[in-house]
Amino acid sequence: MLNPYLLQGDLGECSSLITYADPNRRLELRYRPKDPFCHSLCGNRFTSSNLLLRVRRRVRKKDPKDAQIQLEMLGFIGTTYKFQGMADFQCLAVHSEDGKHTSLYDKIVLRKSENQQFFEQPMPFFLPPPIFSRLDSPVDYFYRPDTHHNQVPTTRENLIGLNRARRPHNAIFVSFTDPTVPSECLEAARVNWQRVRMKDCDTQAEENLKKMFESRPIWSRNAVKANLDIHPEKLKLVLPVFAYYMVTGPWRSLWVKLGYDPRKNAESKKYQMLDFRIRCSTKHGYSVSDMPVKAKRSSLDYTLPITLNKAAPQPASVMGLPAQEGPSTSRQPIPVRYQLKESSYIFREGMLPPHRQMFYQLCDLDVESIQRVIQRNDGQEQECDERDGWCVTRTTDELRDIISAMIKKIIRAQRPTLPVFPMKRRRAGLSIKQKVKAAEPAEDEEDNEEEEEDEFHPSEGSENEMETEMLDYM
Repeated sequence: MLNPYLLQGDLGECSSLITYADPNRRLELRYRPKDPFCHSLCGNRFTSSNLLLRVRRRVRKKDPKDAQIQLEMLGFIGTTYKFQGMADFQCLAVHSEDGKHTSLYDKIVLRKSENQQFFEQPMPFFLPPPIFSRLDSPVDYFYRPDTHHNQVPTTRENLIGLNRARRPHNAIFVSFTDPTVPSECLEAARVNWQRVRMKDCDTQAEENLKKMFESRPIWSRNAVKANLDIHPEKLKLVLPVFAYYMVTGPWRSLWVKLGYDPRKNAESKKYQMLDFRIRCSTKHGYSVSDMPVKAKRSSLDYTLPITLNKAAPQPASVMGLPAQEGPSTSRQPIPVRYQLKESSYIFREGMLPPHRQMFYQLCDLDVESIQRVIQRNDGQEQECDERDGWCVTRTTDELRDIISAMIKKIIRAQRPTLPVFPMKRRRAGLSIKQKVKAAEPAEDEEDNEEEEEDEFHPSEGSENEMETEMLDYM
């Protein structure tokens, strides 16, 4: 039976299809779909075994009591959304003063292109919170203490937030200023990996990872993923068995073989990390709107916490039962591959990075001009610096400039040329004057372009991606 009040709301056709494709998303229902400040009512997804029926009731005009009811089964319903929570708090765009209420929708909601006067008009402050509560189901807790909070150790080194314990991945973190590096992994790391190493493919992945660190002592996580086909959750457990994680210095965000200290070996220069970001400005040939590489995350795709459910095992369903087929007609499931592409950690001439921020190791920059800059002090390394490592000072800035220039060249080559229209005939004297005037500022434009290139300040390295990886082990 359908709720008559539910039919007055709006689910949205496109949003409903996106929600159905993701089993962890909750279906949003808006009672005021045209109001951007309307808080939605969220429905949970359940596996069901219901039937969709069409009921027809025919009544005679002469005798209304004589009715004929017909039932027709249209299909099977395997998924049902139930709206069992509260509709959250609703906040209307209204200004209240001296007992009078004034609507603000026409003043704060853009319905068409407005001039500058629209944005400069006096307006009362209306800043509603995006969410009032993280829960939409009432709970009677009667001010009782949280039992889970008392079970979590409250030492400062472990405590990140309430009810938040350190993840048991047992990785070892090393800073550039630490005097020594570990030579053996934690015993808990070895025990955890042996606990999940259940299949032959896991044992094979462990052997391959061991050979990788024997041939090359320092790897980035993307480089490991591109050379090893293993589940990401299992990779988190097997990496601490063979390597430790560098937090600061020229090898930050990289996994280093246990017992290997890159600060004491000049050959580790080629394994240093370069944090590169694609520069975005009209000076480099493109603006934010037409940037060639799209961002990983978009603010337009932000979803409120109440619209997502944590992954949970789904109950069995009739639709999930295997078909009655013989052994000869049964289909083998498509194997899932977790291996990344080579472009996730290697840069070559003529290619665009897959993301706006990339962590490259110097040995993975497969460009001759870049390698010449890196190798210009080979055999003359004296001291390992925390910023540039074994390279010459400001080498990372030069490498960023070279890669940015190569990307700028690729974008200009891919941009379609504008059509050339035939010029109208003009008098000979006028055309000669225009050619002379156009030839004079040509040299000035080239000088300005060179000055703009000199004014660029190289971007500093960011640790956002590194912090994301570190949080997996904390």
